[in-house]
Amino acid sequence: MMQEPDKPSKKKFFYPVNKSLRNYLKLNGREVNLPLSYNDLLNITYSIPLKDKNGQDTLWEKALYDMRDWEYIKQGLINLYALLKTEGDYTFTKHLDVARIDYCTFGNSNPFRIRIVNRFNDNYDHYYIKKEDASRVYGLELEHLLSPNALTFFTGKNTLVEEHIPGLPGDIFIKDYLERPETNKIRLAKEFVKFNERCFVRLLGDMRSYNFVVNFTPDIEDYQYRIRAIDFDQQSYEGRKNMYLPQFFKENLPYVELTLKYLNKDSIEQYQAEERTLIAYRMASSRYRIKDLLDIMALDVISTDEKVDQLRKELYEHFDAKIFLRCRTMGDLVKQTMRYSLKPHLSRIQRNLGKLTDKTI
Repeated sequence: MMQEPDKPSKKKFFYPVNKSLRNYLKLNGREVNLPLSYNDLLNITYSIPLKDKNGQDTLWEKALYDMRDWEYIKQGLINLYALLKTEGDYTFTKHLDVARIDYCTFGNSNPFRIRIVNRFNDNYDHYYIKKEDASRVYGLELEHLLSPNALTFFTGKNTLVEEHIPGLPGDIFIKDYLERPETNKIRLAKEFVKFNERCFVRLLGDMRSYNFVVNFTPDIEDYQYRIRAIDFDQQSYEGRKNMYLPQFFKENLPYVELTLKYLNKDSIEQYQAEERTLIAYRMASSRYRIKDLLDIMALDVISTDEKVDQLRKELYEHFDAKIFLRCRTMGDLVKQTMRYSLKPHLSRIQRNLGKLTDKTI
């Protein structure tokens, strides 16, 4: 099951949001007039490395600003938070403050993490500000439409604003929770299979353990698990097929071993079919919006010609379907992968809906 894929590109290109995608974002309420841009936060006076509770470097730095800029930045960040949480109702912002601005020096997007605090009770929340990138926008929108998880994000001023996705990072879960007696390893293995399927169907890459989080919820006499992607830089960018299957990353080996230990072949195939059926239902309910997005994506350039060519050949071999050889863009490959993965499930849904309609009439 494990065959380590090539490592992701060390520095991924940023691709601009084209006119068609911009219109789509406006039509669907994603493009707004942001009170602050990513570039406004780059004028850092100095920064302090952030350490974790064990004194280890987190690869984040606390950013500090000149007082002449601070009031403008602080109010802009509070208003951005209001856009995310209350659709721009600023009446609730008077008791909010900016507790910290963190800047990440690791990875492609170099994001800012904003901590907003309630001055009345010291409760805090986070959100992220990043450079706008078409790949990431497609990834976020596909996650919102096709996964079990709705996402709030906004674009504007060449800036991307994302809500915080809560959960325990996958690598921390391995280290601190995987071997606890209360961890239901069978349910966790089932969720990893379903997560693996979600990533491949829509070609979301580089889901190593530190790029997803694990949520676990008490449920009657046990726990339910949900794995959520938190990094969408590698939405249909790399050329290697295995980059889109979390099972092939060495960082995810404990989850793979768990799956092989507790699930047999029939169970794995059952959970894969369950997840594809759920994705098909989501496609059916949002078919016009998804079609608009994929049509735009199919005409967009979000990777290099070399990577498109490699993935085209590998998907042709995987599905044994010559239609993949006619794909010219990553968007085309996403459409065909979804079509081949979901076609039988969409057909059954359509037949069942037809029967339901007949009975109703």
